[in-house]
Amino acid sequence: MTDRDTDLDELVQRARSGDAAAMEDLMAALRPRVLRRCHKFLPYTGDAEEACQDALVAIATKLDSYDGHGSFLGWVTVIASNCARSTYRSLKRRHGEHPTEIVPEQIDPRTTSVIAGSRLDLLEALDALEDAHPAVVEAFMLRDLGSLPYDDIAERAGVPVGTVKAQVHRARAFMRERLIATLS
Repeated sequence: MTDRDTDLDELVQRARSGDAAAMEDLMAALRPRVLRRCHKFLPYTGDAEEACQDALVAIATKLDSYDGHGSFLGWVTVIASNCARSTYRSLKRRHGEHPTEIVPEQIDPRTTSVIAGSRLDLLEALDALEDAHPAVVEAFMLRDLGSLPYDDIAERAGVPVGTVKAQVHRARAFMRERLIATLS
């Protein structure tokens, strides 16, 4: 455990005990990490910042529900990822309700971000994964999008490491098939 992890753990404990200054410091310490997580899903800064704010509010209001199983940063990763996905769904729904008046017939690759397109494909594939295999989404997000070790994920989920590996394998196979289909 690093000094930074110890400092974070101390802030969590103080914030959970009602120390408002510690809560403010904790949110300030987490904000860059949460914003980076949200940016992995949402290509536009404004959308990522909206999701980041939602995630920080969720972390602050649900801090007492963190039970110490698994790493605190893993717990934060799940909340941030879920908030980013929720923001994406909300944006998608809003666009459906209020579509753009003029949509180009062909997308111009000179003005369209490949990164943005691939992130949108990833979010669509994650939605499909959640519909088809909801039990594997969290393990996949923590491992492949959050870069957490298998044993941390297993501890957090309360399942054997082999179960986590099987869930991640199943999710990867589904995502690979789904993302390849979007390329064709």
